[in-house]
Amino acid sequence: MTDRLPHEKGFHVSWDQIHRDSRALAWRLDGLGPDGDAGAKGGGWRAVVAITRGGMAPAMIVARELDIRTVDTISVKSYSHQDQSQAHVLKSPDAEMMGDGTGILVVDDLVDSGKTIELVRNRYPKAHFATVYAKPEGRPQVDTFITEVSQDTWIFFPWDMAMQYVPPYRGTD
Repeated sequence: MTDRLPHEKGFHVSWDQIHRDSRALAWRLDGLGPDGDAGAKGGGWRAVVAITRGGMAPAMIVARELDIRTVDTISVKSYSHQDQSQAHVLKSPDAEMMGDGTGILVVDDLVDSGKTIELVRNRYPKAHFATVYAKPEGRPQVDTFITEVSQDTWIFFPWDMAMQYVPPYRGTD
């Protein structure tokens, strides 16, 4: 046991890294659509739905790589910076397009506890859920992911970071 704060076990993800990992996710998803044909336009997926906000960059990259032109969002709020609360949907994707989720690829950056994806999965049980990163607690909610990190790892995404000066380790003279 350590006295380290949860965010001190950090995994810093650069824009280049999220792009590479999102492309790897697209390659893994190719051919997993409802018709199972990797040669089919979009790999067989009818649409990509990003879970906002974190899923927007990976979903855009996956849609580009798989040539999927129909992209929508579902906005879910499951926490604030102060606390974790009950997840609820703020904005739903087009209902006619979604149906029960058949042929729909739902993308997020990370599955942590799994509460957000569980909420969306209950609405669209036949959708395919994919994340770039997965933690053990939420992993059972995801069909496809690229990298697993420990539950106590805090992922620093590039859209949450700013470059700033850091003093030298040994100080200055």
